Amino acid sequence: MLNHTLIIFVKNPVPGTVKTRIARTAGDEAAVRVYEHLVDYTRQLVASVDCRRVVYYGDFINPDDGWNAYAKHLQTGTDLGERMQNAFSEQFAEETDKLIIIGSDCFEITPQHIEQGFAALDLADIVIGPATDGGYYLLGMKQLHPFLFTDMPWSQPDLRQRTEQVVAQHGLRMARLDELSDIDEWTDYQRYLSGDGTRIKRI
Repeated sequence: MLNHTLIIFVKNPVPGTVKTRIARTAGDEAAVRVYEHLVDYTRQLVASVDCRRVVYYGDFINPDDGWNAYAKHLQTGTDLGERMQNAFSEQFAEETDKLIIIGSDCFEITPQHIEQGFAALDLADIVIGPATDGGYYLLGMKQLHPFLFTDMPWSQPDLRQRTEQVVAQHGLRMARLDELSDIDEWTDYQRYLSGDGTRIKRI
């Protein structure tokens, strides 16, 4: 196995805590079903990537779920940036040479995107998988860069732009993957089902 590590950020499918924007439109039960679908998809796609996989829970570590094959940790920090930075810091302490983080919000990401991210780090210092909402679905690096996680506009449409600006300001080389769509709203999920709802079966 390559000395590469993939961090997967997840939550437990508890009503009222996942996909809250979808819940406002379709209700908590629908939001949970959507999130369970996303997590199932994420679990299938990461299983075929040749790397070490580590799961970080945003709420509590579930000792008996579909992630039992991987190391499990709890996210720590006061905001998303601090939680991501702490996860990167912990995993770089394990002496991995390339580290990528993804969430569990995207049906369009494939194993190839993750593999391309690791390959891009052969030459680049940082790799970003841009999302159509202005954020990113993937972030990778070869060493910890705390400036990527400090004073960033989390969950805002200018997150990726600001991230790319600070990368350039620090004189680092950046690679960009395909732009993909996250599932944040009920209409996003409906669009996925009507457009390419069989993607999960092809992983």
